[in-house]
Order: sequence, then C-alpha cells, then structure tokens
Amino acid sequence: MSALDDTGAGADLHRDILTTLLPGFAGTEAPEWLLRRLEGGLGGVCLFGQNITGAEQTRTLNASLRGANPLAVVAIDEEGGDVTRLFYEIGAPYPGNALLGRIDDVALTGQVARAVGEALVATGCTLALAPDVDVNSNPDNPVIGVRSFGADPGLVARHAAAWVRGVQETGVAASAKHFPGHGDTETDSHLELPVVRADPDAFVAQALPPFRAAIAAGVASIMTAHILVPALDDRPATTSSVILQDLLRGELGFDGMVMTDALEMRAISATIGIEEGAIRALQAGADALCLGHDLADDALVAIQAAVVRALREGRLEEERLAEAAGRVRATATWIADSKGAVEPAFEVGVIAARRALHTEGNAALIRRPLVVDLEPRPSIAAGVSPGPGEWLRRSLPEAEVVRMGETGDTTIPELEGRQLMVVVRDAHRHPWQRELAEELLTRTADAILIEVGLPHWRPSGAAGYVATYGGARVNLEAAAERLAENGDAGLYSGSRRGVEQSGSSPGS
Repeated sequence: MSALDDTGAGADLHRDILTTLLPGFAGTEAPEWLLRRLEGGLGGVCLFGQNITGAEQTRTLNASLRGANPLAVVAIDEEGGDVTRLFYEIGAPYPGNALLGRIDDVALTGQVARAVGEALVATGCTLALAPDVDVNSNPDNPVIGVRSFGADPGLVARHAAAWVRGVQETGVAASAKHFPGHGDTETDSHLELPVVRADPDAFVAQALPPFRAAIAAGVASIMTAHILVPALDDRPATTSSVILQDLLRGELGFDGMVMTDALEMRAISATIGIEEGAIRALQAGADALCLGHDLADDALVAIQAAVVRALREGRLEEERLAEAAGRVRATATWIADSKGAVEPAFEVGVIAARRALHTEGNAALIRRPLVVDLEPRPSIAAGVSPGPGEWLRRSLPEAEVVRMGETGDTTIPELEGRQLMVVVRDAHRHPWQRELAEELLTRTADAILIEVGLPHWRPSGAAGYVATYGGARVNLEAAAERLAENGDAGLYSGSRRGVEQSGSSPGS
C-alpha cells in the first residue's frame, strides 16, 4: 500500500511525520498554526526565552499546547546556571554543572536537578533538554565550558546519573546531551561543523562514560551533537547510523528517544541544509527533530514535504519513520503517566553556590563598588541575558556597572573613591579580557577580579580573586554576599531572594 495515497495508511504516515517534529515559535501565546498542527499530531514544541515572561503565562501557554494535543512534548533548555529559559530575564536560582562538579557531591547534584524538575512541572514543561554530560576536556571549548560537570570522565559520569535521576523523579523527562560528546571541540556547532581530533580508543574512553551512566540511570532521551568524529564515522553524528544505531543503540543499549540538536544550527543548515538534515537524521536513527529557535510553520511544511519525497523515492523507509514516531509517543506517554512535585525548592541552589565559591587574597568589599563587566560575545546556547554585572548590581544597590566588549569604547569612569571590581568570563580564552583586566587592576590597590567562567587564569594585579563557576544570578549573589561579609556587610542586599526562592514565580 502506498505511503502517499489517500487511504488511512497515508494519513497515518503524515501523522507520523508530524509526530517527529518539534518546532519553535514566536511570541508568548500559541499561534493558530501551531495549535492546528498539534491537533493534527505534531509531536510537541521547543520553548525558548522569547516564549516566556513569567510562571503564570508559561502555565497558560503550556495548558493551551497540551489542550490541543495531550501528548505534546514541551521541551525546554533548562540546564541550570547560565543556560536557562524559565529565568531568562531574572537569572537562574539554581547553578549549572561546573559548580556542581567542583563540589562533587552527587546528592547535592540530585537535589539541584530535582529543583529544576519541580520548576518545570510547576510551569507545565515536560522535557528538560539537559543535563549536558559532555566531558569538557578541551579548555578552549567555546560552547560547553561551565555547562559541563568537568574534564574528568568519571566525575562527569556520576553527576550525569545523579542529575538524570533527580529531574526524572519529578516526572519530567531528561535528555542527556550532546552525543557522542561535544567536549573536545574548539568551534561552536551553532556556527559551524566542529571536528573532534581524537583516535577511537581515546574518544571512547573520554567521551562515552557519562552517556553510559545516564543510560544506566534510565534517561528518557539523548540529544545528538552536530559534530564530526572521524574516529567513528565520516558523517556528522546527527546523520550517522554508525553513531546512532551501531554505537548508541547497539553497543550502549539505549532504547529511548533520540532527539537532534536544533536543525537550524549552522553545522547542519549551512552544510547539508535543514530539509536534507531532517531526512538524514531520520535515516540514521533519530526519532525527534528539534527545529530550533527561528524555524516555525514554513520550515515545518518544507520538512514535511522533504520527508514525503524521501518516502516516495525510497530513501526513507516507512518502518523507520513509524519507529521514530512511536518512540516520541512512548516518551510522551511516560511523561503523562508520571506524577511530579509542583513546589520548587530553590534554597538548594543558594547552598550550592555558596559551597562552590572560591576566593583568594583580600576578597573584601569595603566601599561602594564600580563594576566593570568585560563581556565576550554571548554563547548562542545561553543567549543574551542581563549578565553577571547586572546580577551584582541587584545584590549591591550602590554599585555602578560599566559593560565593555572586545570592541567599542573602553573608557573607564574615574573611581572617585569607589572600589574596583572587574568581571571576566573564561579569560583564558580571551586575550583582550586579560589585557584589559591587567590594565584596570593597576589603578587601585584593592581591586577584585571575579571570574564567572572556568578559572584557568589568575591576574597578577588583583588584591582579591573570586571564582564563581558560572555566571547565573545565584552565582553572583553568592559572590556579592561573601565579599560584603568579608568587608562591609551593609553594602549587600538580599532583598530579591524572597520571591524567586519561594517557588511561586519562576520566570517572573
């Protein structure tokens, strides 16, 4: 029977195509086209910061999505720390992975993951596109960094398992990423196709243990990486049956939902194209296709048409499509049958941020601060948020914040009796940050440098040094609190914490 005739079989196949697709959309309300597609069997959506203004709005939005399709998967990048969608404008109240790896307390990691899950349940989200279980073995990695638990495969593996168990205890599905491992790269797959230069034995020993641990912990989904690993195959991982079928399904024994990273990322869209990428991903063994931030109805229609052509031409088998759709539905059914908590407990994030904070020298705030925030180009994964300088200002109301980039005006206001605080992110990767920070630190004897990325570089001229292991609000609140405690506690205000930590208004 033809897959493309007007019988029930044809209708089933068209529904199967829709089930594999998870588009994004603009705005804070579900557009008509999206609700119509959901009623027709669309597998779900991916939410981004552009879709969220507050907890109540998010609950209302998600209720409309699930009303159109009770089995719709509502996926969201909520890793904790720097990568947050629920708290895009006000900053995450729980930390990210680098901080948890530094503490190396798997029970605490599980508690933080549970808090993430509780926040998602409270707003109606059902699939956390987390945890990031990449082993950040390359310190020059521009896109993983503090999103990773660390550079040691064993450490990353035990925290990957704890995070998966913690979030899934709430009834939210986890998606471990980015398979087979994005940690040993020097380029960002949002911008180009990264290549991992490692021999097969080294790659397997370094990158795969966290995925094995996540699978053993019962992870519901695994997200693919748009990377090329010549040691494994000459095709990008998202489109490689060797990686998705032989390795992930066969050797590692994963039988859950395989989800692609966003097809709009240039590693796919600028190489083989979005429609071809969708076909090849399905051929290779992917089940759910994340379209991305800017791919909505037009892209969805184009991908549907491309998949229909691939079925007609025999490039894609009906059985493979039905298998993919079946795994998406099985994941959605697992979510629907799970009973989760609904009261987020954010105090655990504060506790974790305080425990991980590292200080050296005279890290004491003794008078009104001037914060100079040296901002690198933001990661596309994290997006543009108010940033660490703003989080400091909200905790230190008397602070003035000056933000600077690699280019543009570098004129610093006169100190006028204020204490200098310089904020950097991954300064070891940015010569301009190091140079400008060193110059600034010569201006006063009690300057403090705050590193919100990975602390691989120490300045020579700072009186005090602080490493936060992340640039989320909770990280900077902990830093401000410690600096004030060491100096003048009257300069610190924790007044914002009451609302966000109560669990009543995530994202508001």
